[in-house]
Amino acid sequence: MAALETIEAESGPHPSATIIILHGLGADGNDFVPIAQELDLEALGPVRFIFPHAPVMPVTINGGYRMRAWYDILGSEMQGREHEAGLRASRESVEALLVREEERGIASERIVLAGFSQGCAMSLLAGLRHGKRLAGIAGLSGYLPLASTTAAERSPANQDTPIFLAHGDMDDIVLPQRGAASRDALQALGYQVEWHSYPMGHSVCMEEVADLNAWLVRVLAKPATS
Repeated sequence: MAALETIEAESGPHPSATIIILHGLGADGNDFVPIAQELDLEALGPVRFIFPHAPVMPVTINGGYRMRAWYDILGSEMQGREHEAGLRASRESVEALLVREEERGIASERIVLAGFSQGCAMSLLAGLRHGKRLAGIAGLSGYLPLASTTAAERSPANQDTPIFLAHGDMDDIVLPQRGAASRDALQALGYQVEWHSYPMGHSVCMEEVADLNAWLVRVLAKPATS
């Protein structure tokens, strides 16, 4: 599979941490650039942001219309059919981004993998299976994909990795119950999940950005040197 096209930005020279943000269905990497610009991560030193573009593919639920998507959506939320082949293919592409950051000198425990909606699903799918510990996994307005295989396929390296999950309690695209069920499934597997809900639909609000900001500062804080 071809490497993902990306947008990159650095808050200063020689970054020592990377935040990868995966967009939702039909958007592209530009979608979360303005939100990242709202973050105050000065306490962490220079940070690299990576905003990948998902591949363009036909999306069944949208009549086969071609758009950027991490995987096909085969039916409505209630049908619950998942496009496993597409999920796994995109997971390999995200895995390649994680490996590339290490090759560029960013330790895996200094990388946060985050995403919105489909991007949330991909962050959980790839992050929990990554073979080295990540700093954190953040999912906004999404869900845990391939939930039934998570226990068997997860990597022990990320068992203690902090997870941030946030959801709108009026979301009519990814229903709040699905987000909460994903939280419960992760907690049942022993993961540390910080859960937030907000009075909004399938979107992002400034309170959520502030909560995410605080979490990022915590999980990427450099250990004190003796």
